[in-house]
Amino acid sequence: MCGIAAILSRDGPVDAGAVRRATGALRHRGPDAERTWVSPSGRIALGHTLLVINDPAGHQPIASEDGRRHIVVNGQFYDFKRIRAELEAKGHRFRTRSDSEIALHLYEDHGADCLEHLRGQFAFVIWDEEAGTLFAARDRFGLKPLFYAEHDGALYLAAEAKALFAAGLPRAWDENGVYHWLLACPDERRSLFHGIRQVPPGHVMRAGNGAVRLQRYWDLPASPRGRKLQRNRSAPAASGFAPAVEQARELTEEAIRLRMVAGVPVGCLISGGLDSSSVLAVAATCTDGPVAAFTVGFERREFDESDGAREAAAAANADHTVVMLGDADLADHFADAVWHAETLQFNTHGAARYLLSRGVRDAGYRSVLAGEGADEAFFGYEFLRAAAGASLGGLGPAKILRILSGLLRSPRRHHPTLAAISPWLARLALLLPAAPSLFTRLSGGLGLIQSVCSRDFLRGFDGYDPYRTYYRRCKEAAAISRREPARQLLYLWLHSIFANYHMAADRLDMAHGVEVRLPFLDHHLFEHLNRLPLALLTDHPREKHLLREAMRPHIPDSVYGAVKRPFMAPSAVGTEGPLHDFLQDTLRGDALKSVPFVDAAAVGGILDGLPRLADRDRGSVDSLLLMLASVAVLQERWGLSGRLERQSPTSNVEHSQDHAGLRG
Repeated sequence: MCGIAAILSRDGPVDAGAVRRATGALRHRGPDAERTWVSPSGRIALGHTLLVINDPAGHQPIASEDGRRHIVVNGQFYDFKRIRAELEAKGHRFRTRSDSEIALHLYEDHGADCLEHLRGQFAFVIWDEEAGTLFAARDRFGLKPLFYAEHDGALYLAAEAKALFAAGLPRAWDENGVYHWLLACPDERRSLFHGIRQVPPGHVMRAGNGAVRLQRYWDLPASPRGRKLQRNRSAPAASGFAPAVEQARELTEEAIRLRMVAGVPVGCLISGGLDSSSVLAVAATCTDGPVAAFTVGFERREFDESDGAREAAAAANADHTVVMLGDADLADHFADAVWHAETLQFNTHGAARYLLSRGVRDAGYRSVLAGEGADEAFFGYEFLRAAAGASLGGLGPAKILRILSGLLRSPRRHHPTLAAISPWLARLALLLPAAPSLFTRLSGGLGLIQSVCSRDFLRGFDGYDPYRTYYRRCKEAAAISRREPARQLLYLWLHSIFANYHMAADRLDMAHGVEVRLPFLDHHLFEHLNRLPLALLTDHPREKHLLREAMRPHIPDSVYGAVKRPFMAPSAVGTEGPLHDFLQDTLRGDALKSVPFVDAAAVGGILDGLPRLADRDRGSVDSLLLMLASVAVLQERWGLSGRLERQSPTSNVEHSQDHAGLRG
């Protein structure tokens, strides 16, 4: 896990100083070494900051044997020792002991099809001097970031947007990106900043001869439709459940075991819940001594889960550390967390994760495993289970009648706010009666957001339905209609909130030079689960029953029988103290007043009304105010332009969704 940067000039020589500045802005991602390289032609410069995991001498860029190609890598490739041995047997000579180098030699042998052999979380750039072409790729789930921009005749790429700013790109808000973010529908191709986009998950980029092309190389396969399991809540093992448990156990154990291989000690992040406790328990079987485990705890007891984490850590004989945080810690570091994450924060989770990773670093660790992705892989979220429940059992007369009834009802009568923003989403809410809370919460939150946006900003999106637009793009790109309704919802989640918000945790962890490995997002495991009949994953009163049974030999009874509890960090609304003071100071300051899409007077009105706020509204208002505080932080830290810039949907980059023909 490192920092990477690249600048490719179309015409004259590249600005070597710009890539040095970009690389310097990524020093936190790789505190052990910093290198830049300019090609003999002068057309491209590559930069890299090194976080030592496998090879202290694994400096990058790494050159191929003939010096024709150079690579910079951010991330980790698993099972690399086996692949390295195969490559050496074919005659390849390695310059380092780093796992990163296998990507370069695989590319020499297979071109773009090298990605079929890579298993991990990564973003990398390869330059071919002889061909004058750049090849870049981002991992399947977007666990590692890769931003890019075209400016003044050059193509810029970097692991973080701040590196592109350091290289000299203008700093301004992007109107379209902001609108999608505010409405909880972030686009995986965009950022919040004008001109700065993302290589989407599972995509490659090719650049050369003035052309830049993006192409998908992987997507979550559509599972066969019509495969149904007999509903039997009392005995799910009756129809193939037992073999599914064994397969899930084997693949989960393999994913964890591969991620325990490193040249430095590997620890675990643990909350005490099923997902992280399972990872810790299996990880403990991979080492001779105790595994280090790290938990974030809160002084406000209603949010603290450290007691459950202690119990799970003790069961695994782990060396357990609790990083205890008070409201003052969260308030003091919220701005730093936002700056590093480069996203809007809806709660104090980001600050808590930022400080937990600092605790991991201070304990002498730079690599840990975590349980993120289990809710996606095993359908643990309430809204996914509700959608799955609605789709099981086929289209009987009762279900057809309910669907027709939903279509005939007026979305504006049942979800007026939602219907005003997205008629398409409001109608979907009527067709998913099993998940009303999801749409009720979303509708309330969107109404609050609209109340604090400037009228000029909102008028620019009159008649535009972001949710329908997003769905149609996914439908065209991924044949989403071939998927079961619940898996359609999972697909949309993975390519919006998940890729843009949850995976921003990478930048919070790497702020302290800590890499976090996510075994539940191993694509071999995820693809296998995606092929299972949906009932095997969801047809049980307890969420993630398949995972519970698969991990039963490893986890204690207290974890096996525990009810899912979402991770909650302390709220800022409803309490006097450091978080309250932080919001008041930040949201009444000059930075927010200079943001072009915010009505500062409306925000002041909400702040004035906090003492009279009803308890039922505190959650939505808390999210709104912390999101606005994030906006103010980004505005102040980067001095973003006082005007909004509208960015075209495709920029100057050619997009292709073909899976075939990737060989380069």
